[in-house]
Amino acid sequence: MYCVCKAHVEIALEMFVDEYEDAPDVVDLKETHFANWDPPPRCERCEAPATYLVV
Repeated sequence: MYCVCKAHVEIALEMFVDEYEDAPDVVDLKETHFANWDPPPRCERCEAPATYLVV
């Protein structure tokens, strides 16, 4: 699972496929809210706001 900004979504997709050998789902964090989990406010690769969840 990766929380990334728009600039790093391709890298997260590649990392997911390399690790799990399966296609991930991409969730827009601006449109989706989780009951028991708060996404990190920042991208895992830079300081930009996290906008996508690759899972």
